[in-house]
Amino acid sequence: MSSQTYHAIAHRKLKTLQSLIPKNWLLDLPDPLPLDVRSLVSESTVLTPDEFSITSSHDVTSLSQLIHSRALTSEAVITAFCKRAAIAQQLTNCLSEILFLPAIERAHALDAEYKRTGKTRGPLHGIPISLKDTFNIKGYDSSIGFASLAANPAKENAALVDILLEQGAVLYCKTNVSQTLMALDSHNHLFGRVMNPRNRRVTAGGSSGGEGALIAMRGSILGIGTDIGGSVRIPAMCNGLYSIKPSSQRIPFIGQEIGQLPGIDKLGLQASAGLMATSVRDCELFLKAIADAHPWEKDPNVAFGSWEGQGEIGRKPLFGVMRTDGITTPLSPVAKVLDETVETLRKAGFEVIEINAPAFKKYHSLANSFFGIGGNNHTFDILERIGEPLIPWLNARLRRKKPADLMQLSELHVRKSALEKEMLEIWRDENGRMIDALICPVAPHPVPEIDKWNGVGYTSAFVLLDYPAGTLPVRDVSIGDLKDELPESEVLGGWDSRNRDLCKLSTSIPLGFCLSYHSYMFQTSDYPFPSSMEAMVNPILQVHADPSETGHPNTNDRSVYLNTKLSVQVVAPRLQERRLYQAMALIDEILHGTNSETRARIHSRSTVA
Repeated sequence: MSSQTYHAIAHRKLKTLQSLIPKNWLLDLPDPLPLDVRSLVSESTVLTPDEFSITSSHDVTSLSQLIHSRALTSEAVITAFCKRAAIAQQLTNCLSEILFLPAIERAHALDAEYKRTGKTRGPLHGIPISLKDTFNIKGYDSSIGFASLAANPAKENAALVDILLEQGAVLYCKTNVSQTLMALDSHNHLFGRVMNPRNRRVTAGGSSGGEGALIAMRGSILGIGTDIGGSVRIPAMCNGLYSIKPSSQRIPFIGQEIGQLPGIDKLGLQASAGLMATSVRDCELFLKAIADAHPWEKDPNVAFGSWEGQGEIGRKPLFGVMRTDGITTPLSPVAKVLDETVETLRKAGFEVIEINAPAFKKYHSLANSFFGIGGNNHTFDILERIGEPLIPWLNARLRRKKPADLMQLSELHVRKSALEKEMLEIWRDENGRMIDALICPVAPHPVPEIDKWNGVGYTSAFVLLDYPAGTLPVRDVSIGDLKDELPESEVLGGWDSRNRDLCKLSTSIPLGFCLSYHSYMFQTSDYPFPSSMEAMVNPILQVHADPSETGHPNTNDRSVYLNTKLSVQVVAPRLQERRLYQAMALIDEILHGTNSETRARIHSRSTVA
């Protein structure tokens, strides 16, 4: 079939998407766009002052309290977030489906019901929730970046969608993903590339990158994605958000389009539905709401159990720190923020012990083998229906292969079981004490430039082990981080060598100049910059260029990492999501002084004991 077919489908899809944004919500965009587009929200006239406050000043927990107390209506909240999501779409290309009108109508009906009955629908009553494009919503596409899957609306809701609606949530948009869901940068031929709103030179992550960008723009404050290699935790790191990937049996997963041969996911690694949020306490609100809704009644793969039964940290929490996966040595900014987190916990009186797990590096080849069991043939079948090519990043990485046979699958699962058993040893120290949670990197590098993410080793391992894991933002990259040397340790192999390439200095422009330029850039609100400065730095910084179109020089200017977040990953044993949340809340409180009750609860239990 003609290769022009997918272009025509993409054109129609984008035209439809654009038509669903009311004309008075459209922006008059500057040319060029600044690297950090978040300031353009307050500069536009789309949001009223009240709408700007609703979307900027609250998390789900505080908005829920305001709706329940009748200080805000659901309609006012949903309208504000629909507007801000429309702004986010124009600046970052983060949406794949728009449900603004039915969402506002549902919010109006929820308000009327609350006024009539005096009862809210559930713990998520009136709360806006965005969804990754994979989740089926009846009447809307789940095209997941494939042109051949467009114009094919779902016939029924995903199980999680039904639960969210029953709990009172309002679903108002679906978000853009990477083609095939296998890339770490959310880019496809149907919708284009998602841009990172904090810094358009770096990736927004994948495959749930649209969710990450939307929440970073505060066009959403709670979004649902999926994770099989890091597809919730990586976008959370890229966009400075909180996230939790539960174990695979916690959140209903059925009723999604994942671009794979039906049933093959049961033979390999089990993906999880997870969430991204602007606060750690919203993670608990969401996970508890789902657990209390008896999700096992909607999805037979979900484990029975209440939220209170999903683990608890000890009276005297004991943390473990795992500094490397044995495959790639973390670059200095990543190692530094891990050191800072550990030191802050120790100064606060908590014990953190070093974890050395030689078995951990065995996951790498094993996880990669599981990812390829289908030979990618179903993916290529979808693409070839209309002559759609792979995106450039995948073109050099994805090929048709012979699917794994029964004996090969059996061998993979034997190796997996052995590794799962061996890794149980990391949860107890030499004295037999139970470790409450592990702290480790999300990735061995800071948020990289577009299409330069090096690998998913630090995230895919916990999919293979089925441990719940979350991303916790710590601080921004500083100018001091850019001056650090590369690791002095021996290069561990190809992955490690490519990782170090991400922090080698560019030969095209002096570091000192980059530092002074970026210091100026992020301290001023004046765009565009003086023409003489633009002329000097444009070849490297590409101020006028769209990064999604032009790519970047084959050099690594460390200053690209400025205005990005450094995060840590927190991990708990399998099916202990509440324990993971409590550990994340406690670490977040120690690092940021957040208003968390976790420490008080621990103290209360210790006093009673």
